[in-house]
Amino acid sequence: MGIRNYAYIRVSSKEQNTDRQLAVLKGIDIDERDIYIDKQSGKDFNRPEYQALKRSIRAGDTLFIKSLDRFGRNKKEILREWQWLMDHEINVVVLDMPLLDTRKYTELDGVGELVTNLVLQILSWLAEEERKNIRQRQSEGIKVAKERGVKFGRPKVEIDKNFIETYDIWKKGNITATEAMKLIGMKRNTFYRRVKEHEKQLK
Repeated sequence: MGIRNYAYIRVSSKEQNTDRQLAVLKGIDIDERDIYIDKQSGKDFNRPEYQALKRSIRAGDTLFIKSLDRFGRNKKEILREWQWLMDHEINVVVLDMPLLDTRKYTELDGVGELVTNLVLQILSWLAEEERKNIRQRQSEGIKVAKERGVKFGRPKVEIDKNFIETYDIWKKGNITATEAMKLIGMKRNTFYRRVKEHEKQLK
C-alpha cells in the first residue's frame, strides 16, 4: 500500500457540528474513509475512532488535525500520543499552526525531540491563553449581567411581614432576640442590621 493522508476530527458532544473542521480539509487529498471523527470529550484518548485511526495509520503516512485542542485537552496525554506518532514515523500537520508540520523537519537530526518540545511549549501557551480567555469571558459576562440589573452575591434578606411581626413580639419582651432570629432565619449581625433599618423607617 502507498503512503496515505489521514484526518482526525473531534467535537465534545454529539450535538456539536463538525463542519468547520471538515471545511479546512478541502483541497487536501484525503479519502473519505480515512477521516476519523469522534464526538466526545478530549480529556483522554480512549476514543473509538481515534483508536481505529491508530490501528490503520502506518509509517510515512500523514495525519492532519485542525488544532491541538481538537486532538485532545490533556497536555500529558497529548504529548504521549504525539510521541507515539513520532516513534512510528508518522507525519503530523496541525493546520491552525503551520510550525507544527513535521514534514518540514524531516532533514533535521532529532526531529522528534525538536517538534515534541515545540508542542510542549505551544500547549503551555495555549493553556495560559485559555485561562486568560475564561477570566475575560467571566468578567465580560458579569459586566453585561450587572448592566441588565442582575445582582451578585448573597441576596439581601428583606424586611418583610414575618420580620415585622417577629420584631413586634420581640420588642414587647415576649421572646428573646435569639428566639426571634430562629423564627425568621437570620444570623445575629443580619438581625440587628435589619432592626436598625426597620426602626429608622419607623421614625
